[in-house]
Amino acid sequence: MRPVPALPVSIALCDPQALVGASIPQWELLVRQARAANLLPRIAGSLDELGLLREVPAAPRAHLVAARALAEAQADAVRREIAYIDRALAASGVPIVLLKGAAYLLAGLRAARGRIFSDIDILVPRPALAEVEAALMLNGWATAKTTPYDQRYYRQWMHELPPLMHISRQTVLDVHHAILPTTARLKPDSAKLLAASRPIGDEPRLRILAPADMVLHSATHLFCNEDVGNGLRDLVDLDSLLRDFARDDSFWPGLTVRAAELDLTRPLYYALRYAVRFLATPVPAGVLGAAEIGRPPSLLRGLMDGIFLRTLLPGPTGAAEGLAVLARGSLYVRAHWLRMPPLLLAYHLVIKAFRREQVPAR
Repeated sequence: MRPVPALPVSIALCDPQALVGASIPQWELLVRQARAANLLPRIAGSLDELGLLREVPAAPRAHLVAARALAEAQADAVRREIAYIDRALAASGVPIVLLKGAAYLLAGLRAARGRIFSDIDILVPRPALAEVEAALMLNGWATAKTTPYDQRYYRQWMHELPPLMHISRQTVLDVHHAILPTTARLKPDSAKLLAASRPIGDEPRLRILAPADMVLHSATHLFCNEDVGNGLRDLVDLDSLLRDFARDDSFWPGLTVRAAELDLTRPLYYALRYAVRFLATPVPAGVLGAAEIGRPPSLLRGLMDGIFLRTLLPGPTGAAEGLAVLARGSLYVRAHWLRMPPLLLAYHLVIKAFRREQVPAR
C-alpha cells in the first residue's frame, strides 16, 4: 500500500485553499497532526474566514467545528479568569502585565484566534511578589509544588513563583517577575519590559508588553525553552504577531534595536529565520540583515537547523521519529544549559535523578 501523501500543517496554515479537494486519508493525517500541535482550531478559523469550511468533507469538518467550539469556550473562560485575577489583586495596586495567550486575547490580536490555553501567565515587579502571592492565596489560589526543593528551585533560581492552581476552578496561574530565570545566560531587564508595557483599554492596571517586547518574549519562550510540544503553535504565534505589528511603520526598525537592548538577539534571529522558512512570514530583507547580529557560528546554526526541522513540524515516522526524539532530547539539555551555570545544573540534575516522590501505598 502506498503511503498517504501528506498535507503538512504548515501548508494548511499558510495556504488553506490547498486543502480543497484533499482526500479523506489526507484529512485524517492532517487532523491528527494539527490536533497534536494544538492548531486544529486555527485551521478551522482560517477555512471559515475564506468560506471554505463548508466544502470540507463531513467527517473532518466535524473535528474542525468541534475544535473551534472548544477554543471559543476556552477564550471565554480565560476572560473570566483574568477578571478574577484582576479582582484579587485590585487592593494591592500592583500593575498586572498579561503574557502570551492571555495578552493576545485581551489585545484582540490574531495570535489569539483559535488558540488553545493551558494556563495564564502574568508579569509583576519582583518586589511585589510576596504581596501578589498573598493576595492570590487569600482568593483561592494555592501552590502546585509542595516539596521543599521545588519551592527553593522556583523562588531562588527561577523567573516565577511555583505554579498556582485555584482550589475550586482548577485553573493554573504562573506569576513571573522576569521572562528568563535569574541564573540564565541571557539577561533581559524586567524593569525595561514593565516600563514599556501598555494598558489595555481604559484599565491602567491590566497591561500588555509593548509590540517589540511581545515578539521578543514569544521568541524567547520558544527558543530558550525545554518544552517543544507546542513549538509549531508558538511559531504560528510569532508569525501572527509579526504580521499584526508590521502595520505600524515604526515596528520593524525598532525590533532589532530592542533585541540588542534586552540581550535577546539570538532568540530573535531564530524566530525570524524559522518563521520565514516554515510560514513564509513577510520580514523585510533589511530586518533579516540587522538580525544577523544574533547569528550563531555556522556549525551551530547547521546543528540547530537540523534540530528545529525535526521538532517544529509534527508527524515524523519510522527512522525520522527516532531523530525527532533525539532532537527533542537535545533541546531539553540545551534549555537547561542556557538557564543554569554548570555547577548548579549538575546539582539540579542529581537532585532530579535521585529524588523520589513519596507515593501512598495502595
